[in-house]
Amino acid sequence: MALLPSPPSPADGARSDDVVAWVAEHLGDLTLEEPEEIRAGGLRGGQSAADAALASLDITGYARSRSTVEPPSRRGASRMSPYIRHGLLTLNEVWDAVADAPTRDRSRYRDELLWQEYARHLYARVGSHLGASLTREQPRPTVSAHDTWSDDPWPARMRCMESIVDELHEDGWLVNQTRMWLASQWAVRAGATWRDGEDQMFTHLIDGSRAANRLGWQWTVGTGSGKVYGFSRWQVEKRAPSLCGSCALSSACPIQDWPTAALGPSVDGPSLATGDTPAGPAETVGEGGDEVWLTAESLGSVDPALAADDARPAVFVFDEPLLRRLRLSGKRLVFLAETLGELAAVRPLEVRRGRVADELAGRRLAATHAPVPGWARIAAALDPVEVHPWPWLVRPTRSSVRSFSAWRRASERGGRSPAGK
Repeated sequence: MALLPSPPSPADGARSDDVVAWVAEHLGDLTLEEPEEIRAGGLRGGQSAADAALASLDITGYARSRSTVEPPSRRGASRMSPYIRHGLLTLNEVWDAVADAPTRDRSRYRDELLWQEYARHLYARVGSHLGASLTREQPRPTVSAHDTWSDDPWPARMRCMESIVDELHEDGWLVNQTRMWLASQWAVRAGATWRDGEDQMFTHLIDGSRAANRLGWQWTVGTGSGKVYGFSRWQVEKRAPSLCGSCALSSACPIQDWPTAALGPSVDGPSLATGDTPAGPAETVGEGGDEVWLTAESLGSVDPALAADDARPAVFVFDEPLLRRLRLSGKRLVFLAETLGELAAVRPLEVRRGRVADELAGRRLAATHAPVPGWARIAAALDPVEVHPWPWLVRPTRSSVRSFSAWRRASERGGRSPAGK
């Protein structure tokens, strides 16, 4: 069992380098990189950074520019996902923040927020089964096409792949368009196992979410959508023409034509039809928690259990067995440490490292339900005396999660869509 010192706080004049050093010292044996190689990613953690991002959010032109890749200055993506992923901002807050945006931009942006909510519903329903193909086996290219990529599914000799993978490794964040390119190149063109590619991407993403990342991969490669997204040169020329112009393979492009892979055979996956989706309590259950158990799903000041009592101390545990198994990039842990350091400056916070159920055993805990399998498993061992509802954008019902469109239609028919807010 290990009690860690609080991460450095901006309130005490701490710099990003100080937080990086803290992560290297206390968590460096659990990261992908060696401790001396750990650094911050492209987005800073902390509630103040999240609040500033929300206050400056302007999605004017989003519908037109959301898929732009190059140049970065013309990208329409909002880069809010890390703050949403870790509960520094709720989907409800971001939904309301764009209420006055131009109609077409607002509609397209809110579609993306609903997609994030759908991913959470799907993950809450199927749990770890989201790591296996849901409806079909992944497509397989012809033997000759597969041989082309046998050395590396993301070959650095292709400027588009080199640029995107570099950005993933440096910043820990990608626009959705390039996430789709990586997934399609890996599985549809190269024929490499989609789950291995998903793991590689997840390892580096600051906003890494098994719900969103696995759904994105399954939708792209056709294992969950029943439709293959084919990555080819015309997409790069449309979204990032400078990459083709600077590519050594420009005159011999290996993705000049559409990929040959077709849908794989059907699989006997989990039921996605109408059924119960675990949603947690609709109202707070119990009372009397002495301290708040925080998780990486919900680290914001709006966490319901945290917000219920401004004076109540909180505790966060870096899950040592999980982190040792995942070997995440230190960029993600720096983001979390920045968030925890800032929180520790405004309220009592205990930071620990170890097996969560052991570190918190015997405590009277208040907690916010989280729609992930790990939360349910650990909560069963800890038995929090006070459990607060998860802040759903659309509270789950018995609707189908077979597809985003079916899920959305069912939500709207039942009057559960937030569109009427």
